[in-house]
Amino acid sequence: MILKDRIAVVTGAGSGIGRAGAMIIAREGAVVVIADRNQAAGEATAFEIRAAGGRAEAIATDVGEDAAVEQLIAGTLGKHGRIDILHNHAGVQVGGTLTEVGIDGMDASWRINVRAQFLAARLVMPSMIEQGGGVILNTASNSGVFYDREMIAYATSKHAVVAMTRQISLDYAKYNIRVNALCPGWVDTPFNEPFITQMGGRDAIERYVRTKIPMQRWAAAEEIAEAILFLVSDRSSFMTGQALVIDGGESIG
Repeated sequence: MILKDRIAVVTGAGSGIGRAGAMIIAREGAVVVIADRNQAAGEATAFEIRAAGGRAEAIATDVGEDAAVEQLIAGTLGKHGRIDILHNHAGVQVGGTLTEVGIDGMDASWRINVRAQFLAARLVMPSMIEQGGGVILNTASNSGVFYDREMIAYATSKHAVVAMTRQISLDYAKYNIRVNALCPGWVDTPFNEPFITQMGGRDAIERYVRTKIPMQRWAAAEEIAEAILFLVSDRSSFMTGQALVIDGGESIG
């Protein structure tokens, strides 16, 4: 097991990519702290990990609340003594153009997609320096390296995640701390519901996927989990400051 006894914190792990990532990290031997604002969903992920023989615990966490993020990091450090892996995955998708997105929508995108990742990384950094290294993985999107139609709040926040990731990686590489960004494209999870509605329903999005993605299909969350495992493990030991795009060729098609 390539992550044996490492302590991992994964936000947004109650469903979708976060859940799949938490499960593969646990399968490889890590103790996984599941953070999700939906306590039942987080507990379900932790239960499934334990049922498969892994180690996991769930902590109800709304990353939009500073105190909740602080409690998550401090509580994990207090219980386990270290955090080896921080996967900032929780996010929000707000659709619309400049004149359609309200200020509250832009504020929410910034608070959840960028500021919460900044805060969690800032809180975990001193302990990672003290222990001699660690890994931070920030979930961005392929919308962080190119541009979506009518998604100003989402695309802006995800570009900011990529920039923040690269800046942190430069500043902390000397401490053996690697920081990368995960940039998935279309993955068939409930996270896409706002954009599916915007596009006109499931049939419309299926047509979009077939025509706009060179591989002509969605990704499964489990496919993205394989990339997560690569990025948080020693398999990527000489990789930092990178935005790994996994989108079936959409961003170059």
